[in-house]
Amino acid sequence: MSVTTVHAPAGQREFFVKEDAHHGHDDGHGHTNNTTGIGFWIYLMSDCLIFAILFAVYAVLGRSYAAGPSPADLFDLKLILVNTFMLLFSSITFGFAMLQSYKGNVAGTIRWLLITAVFGLAFLAIEIYEFQHLIHLGATPQRSAFLSAFFTLVGTHGLHVTFGIIWLVVLVFQLRKHRLNAANQRRLMCLSMFWHFLDVIWIIVFSYVYLIGVVG
Repeated sequence: MSVTTVHAPAGQREFFVKEDAHHGHDDGHGHTNNTTGIGFWIYLMSDCLIFAILFAVYAVLGRSYAAGPSPADLFDLKLILVNTFMLLFSSITFGFAMLQSYKGNVAGTIRWLLITAVFGLAFLAIEIYEFQHLIHLGATPQRSAFLSAFFTLVGTHGLHVTFGIIWLVVLVFQLRKHRLNAANQRRLMCLSMFWHFLDVIWIIVFSYVYLIGVVG
């Protein structure tokens, strides 16, 4: 165990950074702390661009019904509101998982992550049900430009949630095996940012696609 002392500028205290030699090569490189964070932020920015493009496409095509059904004819706001709360609750439970990780409580972190996964799966189940119901009514992506834009936008978000749940489950196994080492702490932080990002995107989807589409 080595201890590195970093002398702060005058008027500030000294920060002591403890580095465990056993976990010093968790990622195989000594400089991964900065590169992981920067790389993940670049990924999130690219995701922002993807969703910005999809929202722009929906803004252009969202009223092209081709004499077919409109949002008011198709969307069940009560069901979508329940689905929205599923994702909002999952963000809250993820926050509890992060709080437990800061306390060094591995069991508590895993427990709240699994609860988060349950809410995420509930969100996906409702979304799949909605898609199946729309297709059963004949509102398929080929029916109109509006439906093509809708399925692409909402489906892309659903794929991201699916990927997030897979990542979460893999992280749970990593926590069981390696506990809250430095690498897993970074992974938790990255997944937390990703999960909350999806939450924000969904709020925009709910407001712009569903709420305005039915009420506006």
